[in-house]
Amino acid sequence: MGCKCRDSRAFVFWCIVLSSLIHVSLGSKSRHFKWEVEYMYSTPDCLEHVVMGINGQFPGPTIRAKAGDTIVVELTNKLHTEGVVIHWHGIRQHGTPWADGTASISQCAINPGETFVYRFKVDRPGTYFYHGHYGMQRSAGLYGSLIVDVADGKKEPFHYDGEFNLLLSDWWHRDVHEQEVSLSSKPFRWIGEPQSLLINGRGQFNCSLAAKFSSNASVSQCKFRGNEQCAPQILHVDPKKTYRLRLASTTALASLNLAVGGHKMVVVEADGNYVQPFAVDDLDIYSGESYSVLLRTDQLPSRNYWISVGVRGREPKTPQGLTILNYIPTSASKLPTSPPPVTPRWDDYNHSKAFTKSIFALMGSPQPPRTHDRRIILLNTQNRINGFTKWSINNISLALPPTPYLGSIKFGLNYAFDQRQPPDNYDNSYDIMNPPVNPNSTHGNGVYTIKFNTSVDVILQNANALANNVSEIHPWHLHGHDFWVLGYGEGKFKEEDEQNFNLKNPPFRNTAVIFPYGWTALRFVADNPGVWAFHCHIEPHLHMGMGVVFAEGVHRVGKIPRAALACGLTGNKLN
Repeated sequence: MGCKCRDSRAFVFWCIVLSSLIHVSLGSKSRHFKWEVEYMYSTPDCLEHVVMGINGQFPGPTIRAKAGDTIVVELTNKLHTEGVVIHWHGIRQHGTPWADGTASISQCAINPGETFVYRFKVDRPGTYFYHGHYGMQRSAGLYGSLIVDVADGKKEPFHYDGEFNLLLSDWWHRDVHEQEVSLSSKPFRWIGEPQSLLINGRGQFNCSLAAKFSSNASVSQCKFRGNEQCAPQILHVDPKKTYRLRLASTTALASLNLAVGGHKMVVVEADGNYVQPFAVDDLDIYSGESYSVLLRTDQLPSRNYWISVGVRGREPKTPQGLTILNYIPTSASKLPTSPPPVTPRWDDYNHSKAFTKSIFALMGSPQPPRTHDRRIILLNTQNRINGFTKWSINNISLALPPTPYLGSIKFGLNYAFDQRQPPDNYDNSYDIMNPPVNPNSTHGNGVYTIKFNTSVDVILQNANALANNVSEIHPWHLHGHDFWVLGYGEGKFKEEDEQNFNLKNPPFRNTAVIFPYGWTALRFVADNPGVWAFHCHIEPHLHMGMGVVFAEGVHRVGKIPRAALACGLTGNKLN
């Protein structure tokens, strides 16, 4: 495609412009998808249940694009009685904050029968995913993978011969609406541990693929035979090759550990950012995290090998999720001769910390500011409000307003939410090692307003829950940004702990974990105009109030699509 340029200077000028536009269009694309979200029957773990699917698929369709592409998803809500939104986890939404997919924060929920168009740019390669962000729809199965390859002409900083994508999730047999009622009831009814772990939406309840090594199951009991919906997706590999495994966890509750029998893995990517490669026998992956690992098929080609996923951080009452690494030409039906890798003990936090603290940014990665302009310390506690069990941050349990913050702040609707900013710190006399002396908390929907383009430190401080000797793992996810993980510590964060922050090569991520009775220090730059959620990625915890909201540079946000704000007080503003 070119132009024949004449002598006219104006014509030559427009020829050059046209040629450059053609070049740009060839380098990046708009990728269009038409999706319908609806409930459907499926057998995720070989038992039939109602799941939330997209275009009749569970999990939803995988989106594959290249860095620089524009994704356009025309999403129609075919649910009969509830709204829906989809969050594009790890996509920062520069210039499109209304496409972040957070109900009551960036947009209105899409009502039954309505269609909303998500249009956003994927600006860098990496392993991402998407999921529902309204109520507990992620627990109902509304999720899928989003893979962004390097742009044409670019290369990854590592070599591989092939790749596999493993989306990890957990599954309950109790209906998600019943779970929501249980979590919001008085007395409190905990939903319990998941019945199954799923790999790409497939698991096997009450059946062990490793029956040869189990005394309570046999292969003949496995109901997946002839049931393609729950049959494990076997990874077929050639010997002496290097494969990239893209791993992402969209679990509602479970922290996981993944291992491949007889093989080491080399970690090369975390949350869409390159890291200094390091070898592991197994890795912990928390809800909201993603990794890429390289695996070399250097074992005996006459055998097959287990890939195991087990629960960490909670006393496991859920069997391992399993599939098989099949060396071609060995038959895929041949079971491995060794038992599956043993998941490290659920409360071996030293193992977890050793892995987490081994992650460093690859040389050439973005560097953090040397200092912070503001520090916000967020105390994570379990509390009660009028007898209901809640999670709170600095003694406030998040209760989102009916009008999306993005619209109410943009249009100056000061009465749409509490104008008092939540506290930047908590009472230093609070004893994090014991249950709260006063367990009572309050609901709130105030916003942390952050000065645009400033550096913010967030200290996530863990504490004892309501019960004695209980402090849970919490993976925190930030929308609209990546942050630098500057450090971890035990006990209560102290000012002098800042001396040990890693400012040389801290990992750049969008999700970070706080360990029991510990703290995690993060730093980010508020350079993305919009309103952004920051919350625990454990679905029941967010449902119970474990989150905060950041607003920055909202006056810089361009024209917001009418459909994003056609509800609440902004709906009246637009009419």
